[in-house]
Amino acid sequence: MFSSLFLYLCTKEDKAMDIKKAEFLMSNTRFEFLPNDNIPEYAFIGRSNVGKSSLINMLVQRRGLAKTSSVPGKTVAINHFIVNDAWYLVDLPGYGYAQHSKKTREQWRVMINNYITRRRNLVTTFVLIDSRIEPQNNDLGFVEWLGENQMPFCIVFTKADKVSKAELDRNVEAFKAKLLEEWEELPPIFITSAEKKTGRDDVLNYIEAQNAEIANLMNKP
Repeated sequence: MFSSLFLYLCTKEDKAMDIKKAEFLMSNTRFEFLPNDNIPEYAFIGRSNVGKSSLINMLVQRRGLAKTSSVPGKTVAINHFIVNDAWYLVDLPGYGYAQHSKKTREQWRVMINNYITRRRNLVTTFVLIDSRIEPQNNDLGFVEWLGENQMPFCIVFTKADKVSKAELDRNVEAFKAKLLEEWEELPPIFITSAEKKTGRDDVLNYIEAQNAEIANLMNKP
């Protein structure tokens, strides 16, 4: 299932793309009102309180671009940001937050499913996993759903600075082991820390490589 993907080791020292511009574009809950799908798009999603907004702000080096909160479940729509006037970064609502009503959670599920399966220019979905904890069923279930729908995705372990290296390695290996119970190959995997800027170059280099590949395909006669 993951024959087109590879295990991306976070040991590269290449300089990341230069983020010259990153701006909020729009927020939507309805698929038909999303922005034009004429440039590559990369979505970020994870359980509530996984550190998604902090990671996004770290990647584009714009403090406060994506709104952070001590209260989980604050992202309630599909938020589009445009980076370098060349690609979209998308902040999706978190999953697994039980404090919202069942009706609200179902509305979010439908909205997210429609977006991921129907958005033509969506290149990759970055699934954020809290590196401090053992594999969770809702994370594994969401990843399984992406695989069943043949949606390209990457795994991004967050908050690596909040745990010892031994525990980090143990939790990452446990998650990988769970994936390998179902699939022969692993998706790209990144280790990140918004506070320490760990993994920033790796994630941005991956996006830059995908953008370059798309550009080459579009320029072929």
